[in-house]
Amino acid sequence: MSLAKTSFAPVQHADAFLSENPDIELFELFILDNNGVPRGKLLHRDELRAVYESGRPLPSTILGLTLNGDDVENSGLVWEVGDIDCRAYPLRGSLQRLPWRLIPTAAVQVSMHPEEGMPASVADPRYLLSRVIEALQADGYYPVMAAELEFYLLDAQRDSQGRPQPALDADGARPRATQVYGLRELEQIEPFLADLYAACKGQGIPARTAISEYAPGQVEITLEHRADALQAMDEAVRYKRLVKGVAHRHGMAACFMAKPFAHLAGSGLHMHVSLADEKGHNLFASEAAEGTPLLRHAVGGMLDTLLDSLLMFCPNANSYRRFQSHSYAPLTATWGVDNRTVSLRVPGGPAPSRHIEHRICGADANPYLAAAAILAGIHRGIRQQCDPGAPVEGNGYAQASALLPTDWLTTLCALEASTWAREAFGAEFLGVYLAVKRAEYRQFMGEVGEQDWRWYLHHA
Repeated sequence: MSLAKTSFAPVQHADAFLSENPDIELFELFILDNNGVPRGKLLHRDELRAVYESGRPLPSTILGLTLNGDDVENSGLVWEVGDIDCRAYPLRGSLQRLPWRLIPTAAVQVSMHPEEGMPASVADPRYLLSRVIEALQADGYYPVMAAELEFYLLDAQRDSQGRPQPALDADGARPRATQVYGLRELEQIEPFLADLYAACKGQGIPARTAISEYAPGQVEITLEHRADALQAMDEAVRYKRLVKGVAHRHGMAACFMAKPFAHLAGSGLHMHVSLADEKGHNLFASEAAEGTPLLRHAVGGMLDTLLDSLLMFCPNANSYRRFQSHSYAPLTATWGVDNRTVSLRVPGGPAPSRHIEHRICGADANPYLAAAAILAGIHRGIRQQCDPGAPVEGNGYAQASALLPTDWLTTLCALEASTWAREAFGAEFLGVYLAVKRAEYRQFMGEVGEQDWRWYLHHA
């Protein structure tokens, strides 16, 4: 049975939850679309059990929408199929209380059934990741993953010029200095952190180290590695919802844009990955800092497929503003050992912990799609025994030669032309994803705003 099917929860989970939570009145049923946007319905308590028994019909268009929620007519999920109902089922472990809601509410995440969810199931990002994982497992490799998400805590109110600004600290002051790794900065957001850690604990999400990052108001909290890569990405998705919800409860907005401020650091999604055998032994483990030959092949595959999959790591126009020299964001296809100036870093530490830190994704990436592209690249590297070349030593920015693209259209065209991506992800998925991204590109480029007026109104 496929990973996608075994992830579905039995009806007993709903019965137990309803019995243990008699106060819950409403349920948010949500599915994550290709942009990482949760979409779904608000259900009454007495509707929940039926979702577990026979699934819930959702329109096919729900997985073919732009970031702004518009239908994409050439996605193949609109008129050609009559916006048909596609059946989605609840995922194990996803039925959880939402502690920030005023009305007692819980959430349940669903995913399209591989058969009953057609034709939308081919566009379900979680189902895509499950298929990539199954292909690796068929060759004896079991991916272990974890996610690190950076984000900004912003004031719910804009500044006098209508621009976003960092949220006020607990002492009423607005943070202005970077203060990376500052402990006072974490103390100032302690009420938020206390509620967030409590919410994560309640949902079984392994939130660990908190760091004041490289800009005022920027925070990172790490999540623990999971032997089940699909579970790790499920937790990353739900963690992101928790961060936003708890921030809202505290009168703030949690921002996961890749580059919300031109003069400040961007926010990344660092993905940690290794491969285990069937018994859970780390196949990258080695006393050598650069790991095993298998690790090198994995790095080689990720570098080899980097351009083809960059759109899945950096899905929006804003994503590419993050790629700047000496910013701790990558500039080129490089790897190194314990080196934060490269795209793929092999951290130090004891041999059993040997793994790869993928530093390319923006915080705006869909965790399922980013993980799918990473793991598919690794699989290619292993099968073709790709050689990554020598690891970069010292300043990777100073040694950058062929730079990563810094514009949306180039990466869109690269994915569209990729034979490897078509084989790894399927023509059906790419058809929907590329149609959505092309529609967004046209809409974004068609808008005229402040920057156009500032540059061209009087000088063109």
